Amino acid sequence: MNEQETRAAVDRFNDAFNRHDVDGVMAAMTDDCVFESTSPPIGDRIVGHDAVRAFWARFFAASPSSRFDAEEVIVAGDRCIVRWVHAWAGDAPGSVRGVDIITVRDGKVAEKLAYVKG
Repeated sequence: MNEQETRAAVDRFNDAFNRHDVDGVMAAMTDDCVFESTSPPIGDRIVGHDAVRAFWARFFAASPSSRFDAEEVIVAGDRCIVRWVHAWAGDAPGSVRGVDIITVRDGKVAEKLAYVKG
């Protein structure tokens, strides 16, 4: 996979994510996808399309104003590093910075490992 294809796959995923479009997010992920969350202390590892879909559905329902904005995107072959700011509104508005390490396979996100400062 070339770097343009990797970047396009990550951009499709991120665009759907910021629309809170669970169907779009999952269409951008492989059936055997893996997501590692930022939950302390070491993150939760969620494996498989159905489990990851359920996680995103809960996340979007709990954070309806949530948005991730990329500060920097670095692509190397089928891997991508995205430095981001996650912001939310509501009763306790705020933001955090973090990074995703993403692996793309066959034009879709196969693995998304998320890390956060703080």
